[in-house]
Amino acid sequence: MPKLTIDGKEIEVPAGTTIIQAAEKLGINIPRYCYHPALPVSGNCRICLVEVEKQPKLQIACYTPVAEGMVVKTTSQKTLDTRKTVLEFLLVNHPVDCPVCDQAGECKLQDYYMEHGQYNSRLVDVKVKKHKKAVSIGPTVMLDQERCILCTRCVRYTDSITKTNELGVFNRGDHSELDVVPGMQLDNKYSGNVVDICPVGALTDKDFRFKCRVWYLGQTKSVCPGCSMGCNSEIHWDKQRPRVEKTARVMRLKPRLNPEVNNYWLCDEGRYSYKSIDENRVLYPQMNNELVSWEKAIDAVASAIKNSPASKVGIISSAQLTNEDLYAVRKLFKDTLKISNVDFQVAQKPGYSDDFLIKADKNPNTAGAKLILQSLSGQDATQILEKAKRGEIEVLYVFGHDLIALYGKPMVMEIVKHVKTIIWQGTTVNETCSYAHIILPSAVYAEKDGTFTNVQKRVQRIWQAFLPLAEAKADWNILNMIAKKLGHDLKMESSEGLFCEMTSAVPAFSEMTYEKIGEQGMIVKS
Repeated sequence: MPKLTIDGKEIEVPAGTTIIQAAEKLGINIPRYCYHPALPVSGNCRICLVEVEKQPKLQIACYTPVAEGMVVKTTSQKTLDTRKTVLEFLLVNHPVDCPVCDQAGECKLQDYYMEHGQYNSRLVDVKVKKHKKAVSIGPTVMLDQERCILCTRCVRYTDSITKTNELGVFNRGDHSELDVVPGMQLDNKYSGNVVDICPVGALTDKDFRFKCRVWYLGQTKSVCPGCSMGCNSEIHWDKQRPRVEKTARVMRLKPRLNPEVNNYWLCDEGRYSYKSIDENRVLYPQMNNELVSWEKAIDAVASAIKNSPASKVGIISSAQLTNEDLYAVRKLFKDTLKISNVDFQVAQKPGYSDDFLIKADKNPNTAGAKLILQSLSGQDATQILEKAKRGEIEVLYVFGHDLIALYGKPMVMEIVKHVKTIIWQGTTVNETCSYAHIILPSAVYAEKDGTFTNVQKRVQRIWQAFLPLAEAKADWNILNMIAKKLGHDLKMESSEGLFCEMTSAVPAFSEMTYEKIGEQGMIVKS
């Protein structure tokens, strides 16, 4: 392993490591535009030039491999002067329209210019104008050719990651321009990622354009609930709206780096799924289509369960719930009330999938639900519904499912005829809600703490970004209220406490791979 010195700091790294990678291990950040750790190296932007002793010219840090005894200077006067020159070259034909650019605040042209810029312009000619200014190049992305610095990150992304090859650099010299291949659009399942990797404002997101300045955004780490892959994400919400007023809502979702799951990427379906956080929400408890207080709704639920034999109560849980919510279901209904008719797997067709990130299972926590509930389940969900259809169930408790969409209206109408009390607990209004006697509003994933177990058997944490909308509550919290009304103090006071108890009570969780985090939280094992 070669040993080298960077800015006076010595480090030993594996052979083949580049200077920019070795510097990162030392916490030294070398400016970069074209370099991205998940993409092939092109070495065309030249902003990462560094001085290497005994080399007559500056070397590009993103491409140059380290060597034994190498001495690198990233902040020498020669290096800094060259960065100024490179920035001047990149900006000579740039429109400098920062006030109306969505990338303002997270633009590397702005950042590096403030650090290294040539502040006195020497331009004497008219700037070169490009052909496309704020032009749609696909369903999700807008292109501004004048802002493009031709780093080719997006071209390499569509060539090597999605392998859809929609983008290219056309023409020569100062007439070179980024564009879509003639006859094509940037239209693939992962197109939004080109906006994330663009270091300037050349590629912008149609959905986010002019919605909110990035310096007004709060960021909360989370996990995408769109499928069983559990891609790591960040929820970006408007922090101008006070968190305590329950009005801070989502502006966009961004991928969060996790090399073991989704690396730097997020599919478009997951990226734009944030709209479901607010749309068509169930906001207040209801009984027989009338708004009621939580106390009255919980009294009614507890009374219905208490006045029915355990064998005639059916629980249809959901793999959309967190591990903590599912454990609360198990703890109350299986362990305490001894109800055998508990399951989560409903009849549903697999969704779209590919060999990259998107999985056919559109639930984020099927693996967790199997570990927590299936091993103890006396009946599967379809069998429970068939029993309800035959009149063998008096109380049917459904977590979020639209049974009409899954099983058809005729079957649900038969269930309605025979079941005395249908309780529906969930986040989003669906057709089944119309036939529920009691409706309980629960919090979406962005409004609560907890964990999901993905298809890789990896337990990953989600954080609460903001308070639940209106009177919604976390599912485990609702179940705790029911338990207390039934006279059982199950000590379900926090998601953290439920997580710790669950990992002891469910032996299979000792074999899981846990996300290791340094912050306050429930994840304790890597």
